[in-house]
Amino acid sequence: MTDSKGNRGGGLGLETRQGQPVPDKRQRLVEGARLLLHQQGVEKTTLADIAQAADVPVGNVYYYFKTKDELVQAAIDALAQDIETALASFDRHRTPKARLKAFVKLLTAQREVAARYGCPHGTLCSELDKRDDGLGQAGTKLMQLWIDWAELQFRAMGRRDARDLAIALIASYQGIMLLTNTFREPELIVREARRLDRWIDSLA
Repeated sequence: MTDSKGNRGGGLGLETRQGQPVPDKRQRLVEGARLLLHQQGVEKTTLADIAQAADVPVGNVYYYFKTKDELVQAAIDALAQDIETALASFDRHRTPKARLKAFVKLLTAQREVAARYGCPHGTLCSELDKRDDGLGQAGTKLMQLWIDWAELQFRAMGRRDARDLAIALIASYQGIMLLTNTFREPELIVREARRLDRWIDSLA
């Protein structure tokens, strides 16, 4: 299996990190799952694919995860942690307006990956939503984190319609990710980011 740079097997950036210690096998499996679930989707990705990406013998996978669903859940939890880290990083901006614009900037930075694979959160949520088990509901946490955070920012701006504005912002984010992926056109995100900047300015 190759990644987007043509590397094979463990060459997904999991085995070395600029001289840092190699992540343990469980962490590598989770990171491999996150990458492949985004690139291939849940149904097309096998445990063998993930094991190869993580450079872990496939037989060792079951020591850490009894089923594929357990590994998918671990990947969702890791994605949620990434979102929380990103949201915390926005706190360095003093005003809610600046924090919202930092979110839009993050959106722009994802344009190339989005054009190829779509949003790692939205595509996963959409696929899991077709299931009627517990895992089918797990992905909603990812969208909820973004919406709740955006609502807090709009509320801090004094907006009484903060919840509606938060949903509108995240809907725009997900919609442009979908269109960018559909048309393979990163410039769509750049244009939408400019519009969102102006929209945020008009609300302040």
